[in-house]
Parts: sequence; structure tokens; C-alpha cells
Amino acid sequence: MSAELHPRDGLRTANEDHSSRTDCGAILTALEDPDCRALLEATTDEALTASELTERCDVPRSTTYRKLEQLTEAGLLEERVRLSTDGKHASEYRRTFDDVTISLGETDGLTVGLSSATAAPEAAD
Repeated sequence: MSAELHPRDGLRTANEDHSSRTDCGAILTALEDPDCRALLEATTDEALTASELTERCDVPRSTTYRKLEQLTEAGLLEERVRLSTDGKHASEYRRTFDDVTISLGETDGLTVGLSSATAAPEAAD
């Protein structure tokens, strides 16, 4: 998957329609935050729950939940349900990209590109 983000237009991938856009400012703000970056780094290889992220990143639980919401809204993490045999299902968070590219061009202005080696799953209606 490859995407380009234009401040006026939002995030677009080749297979997305205009209803699934993300704000350039939201992505840049999240990437600027050290706690958000720690959570993104922790989800590089596997999906983790908020409790697992709190423990691995040494971030307070309340901060972890706020940052997870910020990252999910920015489109940098996706939330899924982890099913458990004991019936206590938990949300887990997976990174939606492998690489971020930020460019400043004369005609396009600021663009943020997100790319992933694997295609992102389609969003449910």
C-alpha cells in the first residue's frame, strides 16, 4: 500500500474512496509526540493491547489510552478485537504503515506519504 497526504485533501491510497481520509496535521502532530512514537515503535512487529503497550513503553495507562486514540484517529494505528477463550476480549492495536515520507514541493506543498509492504484491510461499512 502506498499513500500520499496533501494538507488540503487528506490521506488517499489507490484503493480508497474520499470518505477515508486522514488529516496531514494529525499525522505530523502524532509523529512529533515522544509517547506516540514509543507506541508506534512497540507495534512494529505485532499487535498489542493497551495494557501490553503501557508495560512495554513505560507510559501511564491514562496517557496510553489518549495516545492510542490520537494515533487511531490519525490513521497510524488500527484497532481490532483480540478474542480470548475466557470471553474477556480486548482491543489490540496494529501499525498501519512501514514507512513515512515527508516532502515539500513547489507545486504540491507539504505531502506525507505512508507506505506498507502489505495492503491494509478494507474498512467495514
